[in-house]
Amino acid sequence: MNDSAATPVLLARGLKRTFQEGKLKVEVLHGVDFSVAPGEKVAIVGASGSGKSTLLQLLGGLDLPTYGSVEICGRNIAGLSDTARGYLRNESVGFVYQFHHLLPEFTALENVALPLLLSGKSVEESSAHAVDLLQRVGLGERTSHKPGELSGGERQRTAIARALANNPDVVLADEPTGNLDQKTANHIYNLMLELNAEFNTAFVIVTHDQGLAEKMDRVCHLEDGNIVD
Repeated sequence: MNDSAATPVLLARGLKRTFQEGKLKVEVLHGVDFSVAPGEKVAIVGASGSGKSTLLQLLGGLDLPTYGSVEICGRNIAGLSDTARGYLRNESVGFVYQFHHLLPEFTALENVALPLLLSGKSVEESSAHAVDLLQRVGLGERTSHKPGELSGGERQRTAIARALANNPDVVLADEPTGNLDQKTANHIYNLMLELNAEFNTAFVIVTHDQGLAEKMDRVCHLEDGNIVD
């Protein structure tokens, strides 16, 4: 993890993202400036179609802006090869989605261990750390279960454990509770807050849930392609 409190874990300057739709060019983001400090919890809210998911993909290096720049822990991702950008994502950024995106043929343990294996850890070390994380999120008895054998809340807790596998500087979560009932959603909210406090991992959460947004350190509204704090 990045140890420098002076360096934002995420820094975006002048982000624009344009998509081609037939003969039309649609600009979704209009010069967004955005930063996240180490350990900070930030909610991004806005109407459907306002560009929240697009912004999250740019911040995580899953897509590149049409204009502007993104730095992850001080490194400008535009200057990296696809391979180097992938390594940086795996090392510094965790992702949690509304639909968990777990590999269905893998057990919970194998899903959580995968990012560790990709970073070069041994099978033994990766498995041991995956077990620790699954225990931390309350799934110590479900390590050998595949996603189809887990409840919705259990799948999402597995996804959170996977996102934290490499002790990332920041976790980007896109509607992480949008597919869950309110009781389970509240459990996931509280779990993310506990993990933020324990690991000092920054969280950037796109959400429609005002209750979750109010638990964050800062709420950013995305309106007409621009961020309004």
